[in-house]
Amino acid sequence: MDAADIYAKLTTVFEDVFDDDAITLTSGLSARDVDGWDSLTHIRLIVTVEKAFKVKFSTPEIGKLENVGDLVALIKSRA
Repeated sequence: MDAADIYAKLTTVFEDVFDDDAITLTSGLSARDVDGWDSLTHIRLIVTVEKAFKVKFSTPEIGKLENVGDLVALIKSRA
């Protein structure tokens, strides 16, 4: 799975979790940029990503994520 495929699938996940069909994912997008992206939503997002991509992340891996680009790289390393 290449980065474009990951971004396409992630876009669907983000649209669902944040209930926002207009959200545009970029590598630099972070919680500071999205209304409603708080700690509880972050947990829901990670769980949904894990299900969508059939992967499991460790707590330290999740803690190191700073933006969508980091998440894409982490998913790609598991594909």
